Amino acid sequence: MPTTPAMADHPSAPRILRFGMVNRLRATHVDAYRALHADTEPGVRDLLLRHHIVNFSIFLHCIGGEWFEFAYYEYDGADHAADMSALAAEPRNIDWLSRCNPMQQPLEGSEGWTLMERIYHNDRR
Repeated sequence: MPTTPAMADHPSAPRILRFGMVNRLRATHVDAYRALHADTEPGVRDLLLRHHIVNFSIFLHCIGGEWFEFAYYEYDGADHAADMSALAAEPRNIDWLSRCNPMQQPLEGSEGWTLMERIYHNDRR
């Protein structure tokens, strides 16, 4: 996951960093990728929470015959870089990525997920 922090949304609110990312998904792996992320697959959900990654969502969309995945998550911890480093070292996360990464095709100029620029957020407060 990218490690470039986003800005907190409101100075008096708890520090929540929001991340949007995009990646290509190989068309031949769409069904397997869906199955890998199904509710019945435990995956690394608990590891994400342990490292302060909450409200993680992945969306799939086909554009011009190419599949793209768009991801969103919020970070509610105190040290994003340290948590991402610790998550990257988790053996189960390493195994998870070894299954997911071959299904993906990074965008030009990227080695994995590409961080998107957030230009708008509507808080419920």
